Amino acid sequence: MLIVEDNEVLRKLFQTQLKVLKLTGDEAMNGQEAVDKVANNEYGMILMDVSMPVMDGIEATKLIREQEQASKRKRVPIIAVTGISDRESCLAAGMDDFMTKPFLLEHLRASTARWMKLPVT
Repeated sequence: MLIVEDNEVLRKLFQTQLKVLKLTGDEAMNGQEAVDKVANNEYGMILMDVSMPVMDGIEATKLIREQEQASKRKRVPIIAVTGISDRESCLAAGMDDFMTKPFLLEHLRASTARWMKLPVT
């Protein structure tokens, strides 16, 4: 899993929650880092903040989708994680789902179960 979040506290929270779910996460602090990491790695799912410096999550998602098409790679589920409730913009950019901040472990569990086809524990 790739966690794309500019807030260090939230990245740590995601990592703690992933550990509970027996999953691991790579980290990116902005959309450009995410695009670069996705170009060189395969992820089961991406948790993408929408508002970040350097490159926001909307632009990063568009570029990741372009990379996938150009290289004929499998489409990785991208989940918007944001305090902004603009679901339609996120989905229009190519994100697959939407999780609002603040989020609970149950939200992350449900999202990983749905998009990574993991059993709900």
